[in-house]
Amino acid sequence: MKILHIVANPKPTAESASKQVTDAFFQALAKARCAARVKKVELYRDLPPFYTYEEYRHFWNPVLQMNYRPSAAEKKAARYAVKHGRLFNEADVLVLTTPMWNFTVPGILKTWMDQVLSPGLTFTIGPAGVVALHKIRKVIVLASSGGAYESEDRRNCLTHQIKAAFGFVLIHDVDVAWADGQNPFFYKDYVQRRDKAVQTAKALAQKLAAM
Repeated sequence: MKILHIVANPKPTAESASKQVTDAFFQALAKARCAARVKKVELYRDLPPFYTYEEYRHFWNPVLQMNYRPSAAEKKAARYAVKHGRLFNEADVLVLTTPMWNFTVPGILKTWMDQVLSPGLTFTIGPAGVVALHKIRKVIVLASSGGAYESEDRRNCLTHQIKAAFGFVLIHDVDVAWADGQNPFFYKDYVQRRDKAVQTAKALAQKLAAM
């Protein structure tokens, strides 16, 4: 099993609930003797660029125009996407470590998704609709947030964003371990909430190891 682990949190683990939940997940995975190979990408060390017009032309013009050939500038603009798209396509499982910022994913994670979820790279579009070029069968979200939001809360754009984006490329199996209510000014039980997310993460690791 190959796991692509994308980290979208700049904080050290001691200050990051999502990273603490993540540590619990991978420790439980190791304890379960899961023979997984993990490729970890720290987005704050490998910054994704914003999507550009040249990159748009590189990926979308071949969909819209038969026999389109990207220019040298367009190929250059797509280098990050191609590099990370290959890592995506090689994985069986995607693990996302992310906080919720302003009710959704951090901009750096959204930018990475914009890069990787490109036609001709991780999926194709044809008469039959979307066809996956990847083999990812599951996304595991290890998240944290200052506030607490039920899954159907309209302010919860984090899991909705992730499920919609990856659902478009035919990944519908999404599990979440979420340390919510981590703002101690509003939630006096923030430690218990984090501990509950840690236990959920451990259970997800055991579930994955049994697949």
